[in-house]
Amino acid sequence: MGDDSEWMKLPIDQKCEHKIWKARLNGYEEALKLFQKIEDEKSPEWGKYLGLIKKFVTDSNAVAQLKGLEAALAFIENAHVAGKTTGEVVSGVVCKVFNQPKARAKELGADICLMYIEIEKAEVVQDELIKGLDNKNPKIVVTCIETLRKALCEFGSKIITLKPVVKVLPKQFESREKAVRDEAKLLAVEIYRWIRDALRAPLQNINSVQLKELEEEWVKLPTGAPKQTRFLRSQQDLKAKFEQQQAAGGDEADGDDDDEAEVAHVDPYELLEAVEILSKLPKDFYEKIEAKKWQERKEALEAVEALTKNPKLESGDYGDLVRALKKVIGKDANVMLVAMAAKCLAGLAAGLRKKFGTYAGLVVPTILEKFKEKKPQVVQSLQEAIDAVFLTTTLQNISEDVLSVMDNKNPSIKQQASLFLARSFRHCTPSMLPKSVLKPFCAAFLKQVNDSAPEVRDAAFEALGTALKVVGEKAVNPFLTDVDKLKLDKIKECADKVELAGKKGGGGGGEKKEKAAAKAPPPVEAPAKQSGPPKKAPPAKAAGPPKKGKPASAQSAKSKKAPDTKEIVETELSPEVCEEKAAAVLPATCMQLLDSANWKERLASMEEFQKAVEQMDKSEMPCQALVKMLAKKPGWKETNFQVMQMKLHIVGLIAQKGSFSKTSALVVLDGLVDKIGDVKCGGKAKEALTAIGEACCLPWTAEQVVSMAFAQKNPKNQAETLNWLANAMKEFGFAGINVKAFINNVKTALAATNPAVRTSAITLLGVMYLYMGAPLRMFFEDEKPALLSQIDAEFEKMQGQSPPAPTRGTKRAGADEEGDAAEEEVDSGAGDIMDLLPRTDISDKITSDMVSKISDKNWKIRKEGLDEVAAVISEAKFIQASIGELPMALKGRLGDSNKLLVQQTLNILQQIATAMGPSLKQHVRNLGIPVVTVLGDSKPNVRAAALSTLNTWVEQTGMKEWLEGEDLSEELKKENPFLRQELLGWLAEKLPTLRTVPTDLMLCVPHLYTCLEDRSGDVRKKAQDALPSFMMHLGYEKMIKAAGKLKPASKDQVVGMLEKARAVMPAKPAVPVKAAASKPASSAPAAKPGVVGKKPPVKAGAKDEEDRSGPIFLLVPNGKEQRIKEEKALKILKWNFITPRDEYVEQLKAQMSTSLAKWLQDELYHFDFQRHVKAIGAMIEHMEPECEAVIGCLDLILKWFTLRFFDTNTSVLMKALEFLKLLFTMLSRKNYQLSDYEASSFIPYLILKVGESKDGVRKDVRAILTMLCKVYAASKVFPFLMEGTKSKNSKQRSECLEELGCLIENFGMNVCQPTPAKALKDIAIHIGDRDTTVRNAALNTVVAAYNTCGDQVFKLIGNLSEKEMSMLEERIKRSAKKTPVVSAKQERPQREHPANPNATFLRKPAQEEVPNKLKIMYRTYRIQARAQNAHLEQSAPSIPKEFQLDLDVFENNHTCASDIPDLVQHKLDEVLEPVMIPERKIRSVSPHFDDIHNSTASTINFVISQVASGDINTSIQALAQIDEVLRQADKAEAMSGHIDQFLIATFMQLRLIYNTHMADDRLDKKDIFKLYSCIIGNMLSLFSMESLAREASMGVLKDLMHGLITLMLDSRVEDIEDGQQLIRSVNLLVVRVLEKSDQTNILSALLVLLQDSLISTAGSPMFSELVMKCLWRMIRFLPQTINSINLDRILLDVHNFMKVFPKEKLKQLKSDVPHRTLKTLLHTLCRLTGAKILDHMSMIENRNESELEAHLRRVVKHSANLSEKGVLRSDDKVIKAKVSDILSEIFKKIGSKENTKEGLTELYEYKQKYSDADLEPFLRNTSQFFQSYVERGLRMIESEREGKGRIQTSTGELHQLLYSYLPSSSTVPISSNGEDMNAAAYYERLKILRQRRGLENSTPEEDRPPFGSLRPPVASSTDMLHSKLSQLKESREHFQQEQSHSHSPTRSSSPASNLDDLKKRLERIKSNRQ
Repeated sequence: MGDDSEWMKLPIDQKCEHKIWKARLNGYEEALKLFQKIEDEKSPEWGKYLGLIKKFVTDSNAVAQLKGLEAALAFIENAHVAGKTTGEVVSGVVCKVFNQPKARAKELGADICLMYIEIEKAEVVQDELIKGLDNKNPKIVVTCIETLRKALCEFGSKIITLKPVVKVLPKQFESREKAVRDEAKLLAVEIYRWIRDALRAPLQNINSVQLKELEEEWVKLPTGAPKQTRFLRSQQDLKAKFEQQQAAGGDEADGDDDDEAEVAHVDPYELLEAVEILSKLPKDFYEKIEAKKWQERKEALEAVEALTKNPKLESGDYGDLVRALKKVIGKDANVMLVAMAAKCLAGLAAGLRKKFGTYAGLVVPTILEKFKEKKPQVVQSLQEAIDAVFLTTTLQNISEDVLSVMDNKNPSIKQQASLFLARSFRHCTPSMLPKSVLKPFCAAFLKQVNDSAPEVRDAAFEALGTALKVVGEKAVNPFLTDVDKLKLDKIKECADKVELAGKKGGGGGGEKKEKAAAKAPPPVEAPAKQSGPPKKAPPAKAAGPPKKGKPASAQSAKSKKAPDTKEIVETELSPEVCEEKAAAVLPATCMQLLDSANWKERLASMEEFQKAVEQMDKSEMPCQALVKMLAKKPGWKETNFQVMQMKLHIVGLIAQKGSFSKTSALVVLDGLVDKIGDVKCGGKAKEALTAIGEACCLPWTAEQVVSMAFAQKNPKNQAETLNWLANAMKEFGFAGINVKAFINNVKTALAATNPAVRTSAITLLGVMYLYMGAPLRMFFEDEKPALLSQIDAEFEKMQGQSPPAPTRGTKRAGADEEGDAAEEEVDSGAGDIMDLLPRTDISDKITSDMVSKISDKNWKIRKEGLDEVAAVISEAKFIQASIGELPMALKGRLGDSNKLLVQQTLNILQQIATAMGPSLKQHVRNLGIPVVTVLGDSKPNVRAAALSTLNTWVEQTGMKEWLEGEDLSEELKKENPFLRQELLGWLAEKLPTLRTVPTDLMLCVPHLYTCLEDRSGDVRKKAQDALPSFMMHLGYEKMIKAAGKLKPASKDQVVGMLEKARAVMPAKPAVPVKAAASKPASSAPAAKPGVVGKKPPVKAGAKDEEDRSGPIFLLVPNGKEQRIKEEKALKILKWNFITPRDEYVEQLKAQMSTSLAKWLQDELYHFDFQRHVKAIGAMIEHMEPECEAVIGCLDLILKWFTLRFFDTNTSVLMKALEFLKLLFTMLSRKNYQLSDYEASSFIPYLILKVGESKDGVRKDVRAILTMLCKVYAASKVFPFLMEGTKSKNSKQRSECLEELGCLIENFGMNVCQPTPAKALKDIAIHIGDRDTTVRNAALNTVVAAYNTCGDQVFKLIGNLSEKEMSMLEERIKRSAKKTPVVSAKQERPQREHPANPNATFLRKPAQEEVPNKLKIMYRTYRIQARAQNAHLEQSAPSIPKEFQLDLDVFENNHTCASDIPDLVQHKLDEVLEPVMIPERKIRSVSPHFDDIHNSTASTINFVISQVASGDINTSIQALAQIDEVLRQADKAEAMSGHIDQFLIATFMQLRLIYNTHMADDRLDKKDIFKLYSCIIGNMLSLFSMESLAREASMGVLKDLMHGLITLMLDSRVEDIEDGQQLIRSVNLLVVRVLEKSDQTNILSALLVLLQDSLISTAGSPMFSELVMKCLWRMIRFLPQTINSINLDRILLDVHNFMKVFPKEKLKQLKSDVPHRTLKTLLHTLCRLTGAKILDHMSMIENRNESELEAHLRRVVKHSANLSEKGVLRSDDKVIKAKVSDILSEIFKKIGSKENTKEGLTELYEYKQKYSDADLEPFLRNTSQFFQSYVERGLRMIESEREGKGRIQTSTGELHQLLYSYLPSSSTVPISSNGEDMNAAAYYERLKILRQRRGLENSTPEEDRPPFGSLRPPVASSTDMLHSKLSQLKESREHFQQEQSHSHSPTRSSSPASNLDDLKKRLERIKSNRQ
């Protein structure tokens, strides 16, 4: 034993694993002692043994194993972690212990199993034991069965799930081993003890001898319910109770055990195995069932009958089978077969249960119709069938079908329908029979109670009696008000006889249930405990707990009528009786004088009458007699208004004081209506009507009054009646109003000729709209548009108002009814209104032909069928619930392989939903659930369509129908990730809005847990999101319990998630406000805006309001610093995630709790996004006043907003961005700088949003990024943006690159982090991006860097591919900029931005729509201008710049005020002192202006860039400045070199106006007209200067012509005032462009433009036509211009044109004009150049192949054949002919009203060209007046052209427009930053300032000395544009003065002394300089 000492020293856990059995035995003994010693069940010591327990029980040594079992038992009993070992240990026990010969080992094994059950592991143990039953060793099987029996005996059927045990039990009875069979028998007896007869069905197929033995044993069992004797750890309270009972001596507390007794009842259906029968149908079943021989049909039915005898059927598509059976029942002549088919249906319904509900609506009408059969056997079968069908559906779903046969002519049908309802009611609970369902049934029964057939009457009494028994008298009595006592007694007698289904069988009937509900502390749990008798249970599932002991929870707002109060019923009295009764209470004199002829006597009589009534007691007032006295002659024909007023007043008094009945009311109503329109008596009549309304209920009174008013012809009465009704509705509320009754009268009123009646009707509709909302409009869809718009306007006024609380009509209703009403109105509302709509029955239009089309094999025919259905529905508008065979047909299409048809079907289903309204509920099973299946489609657009269909359906049906039954859980079970994620998302959205849900929701939970571990991340996320919504309804406890059934690994994970969900579980929505008339509660949030029911939790109590008054941001000293420390120390999570996980949200929530008001925090973390919007609104309000506290918790606020960036709701996002803009504005105002901690937890998430698809969001995010640079260093923002460029989202990449470009542009290269080289390399990578916008953005950013540091960029960006490098070089070249290399030494000071965060920021050109090419150019111009300024800033000598303007401020702020600021008072003398001008060191000054040319160029660039601005005013200002330059010949040269650039900007602006401004209704069209005028004016000025016009390049001319022709064709322009004039100006401009441009360029441009316009099919044919007209004009002038044209280029263009359009293709065009145009051009060129033309084809490659060359050769050859002389002569003729053509064209223009000015201009130009032209022939036949008009016109043009004066022509008008809209000088930038300002420039400035302050006379422009003379010759004249800009205001003033004085060109010259003075000062400056 030497080795003993070895293992003796080992620790216990190692001994237990030792290879020597003795060591193990010793280990087990010590472990047992240890386990009994450890007191703490959570001690870490237990953990050591977790992996060893299985070895304890499976030890190979029998002695050691026995001790091991004892130790294991102790471990399981005491250790907290023992549960984790269940599976492996029990499996070990089954395999290695139950086969041991020692009884003790088996006993310990069984104890271990039971102990595991005690620690809540019943399911796992049961599974392992059931697996053990398949073991080959019979010993193991026997012990397993025995252990199961023990477990059941001790723990009961609640804990041991019997279904799997019963499933395997029959197999054990077949075992060869007697021991197994005997043990199985004992188990069967034990099971029977718990579930009684439910066990019979599963065991019906075992050996008959065994069954008989079992029966004998079962009989011996005691009848009392068995009790649980051993309890789970979680049932310690039950254990204590049980022990008390034992101590007290057994069964004292019997009554308390109802709940256990209830549980004892198990539904045998649940224990059965489902059988699949569809595949077992005979193959020829469907042929046979249609066979002509009845025997064949019978065979088919017998086969089905045999299959349907299976008590439980597998679910599947039984549609075809059900339809076949339905056809037999409905159409088969053989009644025996009808009975068989009915039995088959009954079998199907019983076997499928809830799953058969889909087909219920299909078969019920047929069965009911068939009750006309007399044969008892058939009737009985039909009854069984319809009863079985009823149990699969709900009464609501089939109510319409049953009601439709209640007034059938056949008494049998009526009788059987009533009996069916009576039987059905027995299975119902009060909540399943709400008033809305009962009311129509009771009405039908009451008709039948008076039927001539006694059997019908009896059936009706039985049905009414059953209803009375089920829901109680209180609920039924309101419907029985008109029933006489005899019948009432009979109904009550029937009620007493009725035995409700629930009372049979142990369990859940009505009374038992109420008792349970009253007793159980949480009332919601009550229904779960109920499980009624087998087939009756399912319908009861839906029942919620009875509410406050009321027998019914009513659902219809309509039923809240006064009949709930006892209505006063009175028979009509004869005149004699009335007189008698009246005489008893009225003075005799009063009675005598009532009909006196003297009105004064009548008045006196009335006064007495009134006194008598006032003193009368209610009980003794004979109301009917009194009103009849008042109606006595003269009655309502009373002529004296005073008497009449008294009469009406008395009627009101009687109605108020007495017991006023409808009988009495009918006596007076006619008279009151007659007087309602009377000027004097109308008021009293209305008061009386209101009193009657209060006495007899408004709905009835109103109906009577309105019908009486419209029976008359008096429009005044009609109008006043409607006015009274509108007012009465507000006073009484809307409850019970019969809308349908009014609608027709309102329609009549709307059609009335009298406007007052129409107005009153519309006002009444407005009031009704308050209560009914949007559905009301549906009644008036067919009205005329004008009327409809008035109605809509009235509805608009009411939008958002809530109806006033009723002030009348409520006093009689007791408190109880009010409570009722509140609940009713929650459940009803718009639904009722939808019930009132007139609905069409379309079932006859759904023909079998249409249905077969829908199911056709050819998809086109299927589509045709669907189109027909859609047409039928849209034509009917509102339809009834019966839609024939359509549901089945449509259901088939939801699975169609053609996705387009699926989408079309979904659209039809949406149509059906809107058309059918609330009665859609009955189709949820057969059509709604299949829509859910479509959510699993792989195509997102199909899924989206399905989701929208679902939501449309739920709006009509509410959610309850969808959640009942197993359908949803079956869908969730399918392993389709799309289906799961969509369905869970949908449920997560819908569940929080419900107040109650059916208990069936619990069925979804296991699948929900499966989804939590799904492979798809999306499914997992959706499942997590849905957890809180499920928990809100099912409760945490139930969810945890359900999680107990999961595998250990899964369970821990799920429990963790449940804990988190518990923290964010939403509260249940409160009962909506009482006045609500929203949709059924389930869809409250979806209520339309017009519907009054606002969101359920709308109203906060006054207490809440007080809580919200204080500050919302709380200042916590050092709070932020503390948080920063904690994050650095890793005590809390660092804010860094891809999507926010729950732990981040929880952490933030905890941190915020100290810094924000409690109510705000609740709103911020509410599940409803609208609460977020409100909360942000509150934060915006409090931001300014509480800015210190805001900065104190800034990190938390920013973090919360990052969470919002992950929301999908746009309204929250936009609100969040609005807050952030205001926040950063406030921070920069406070000069606050963000810390890195704050920035890093916010900026990365903000950058995610810059890639958002919505423009509005991107724009806001860019604005925020701009502001960020003011509160956080730009160099630190740079890395975040660089990170953003790595995104997969191309929009985000491009936007980040744009931002980087702006940062480099604004802050220089130092902003690039970590180094410029690294940053630019990373940026340059994107030049090769596959997305164009990203490429462009990257190129622009590199260009920005190039403009900052020049060629050095090429070193920094590293190696690029050849293609990328060429793109970059091209872009840099295009930016037309060679910037001097100056590296920015420090980050430049930031530009100012407007304080208003919503102002347009300069980061992007304002116009989004401008195409990329232009955008790039525009950007380049901006960069150019800036870089130029930057260079000047650094190189310019530092002169104090008192009057310099900051151009950047102007560029960024378009809203500068236009008034002149007060200037600082400077000492002007000092300015006039000699100025020391520093010498230039670089070179001697050249006499040229080169050194300052740059600043001119940069200013012109800048102004040109503003021409393309998106802001109209900016653009007009820029154009005005350019026009000023262009119109002065000496200055216009400055524009040279900028023409293309200017024209690009101009046609960009034209395109912008065309695409954007013209479409924007908010812009004033006058502004657009101004802008057009300025553009055209500028162009005319430009193109009148040939030298500048010739600079325009071909490409630019092409785009310009395109823009101008588009403008001429824009029909919208004609709609503007003076639009015609504008188009004429454009015409003139086009002519000028054609004349003055470089002729080669313009001809080339027109050819390319024609080619493009012919290729593009989208363009207008007019466009091509106008281009060709331009070409014809060019051709006409070719003889004059041929020498200046580059023929090689033109022929190349023609060649290219002919390549695209060969001769054949040209001829195929619709018009032959293009062909003729081209031909004419070539002929003219040949004619003018002859054979030389062939030498000009040098630019064409492969000219031999060119079609052009062949053509030219033909033409040349042809013309050579003609004799020289002939040619010349003909040419001469042609020219002459052309001359006369041209001139007659011109004179035609002069003669036309519109084109006269254009004609004169052309004539003038023609005369200039051909001075010898003879006009005599054309003027000869005209009048003297016309001739002088032409002469005068030509003279005026001449003088205008010579510049002698400005006489208005169309261009003059444009100039005037330009002048009148010039901006005031304070908005005009005077100089660019850092311009080299010399003395002359300062002098110029000073002079302007002096003039403004009135210190100097203004000098008109023309009379000033030239610029050069004002400056010293050495100083190169600083760009005249600068000084010109600064004089804009002044020049405008001149022009206005000039206009106001006269139109003459003379102007006053300035005094000479001024000039001398100036010269002297100039000399001083010169001498000083020298």
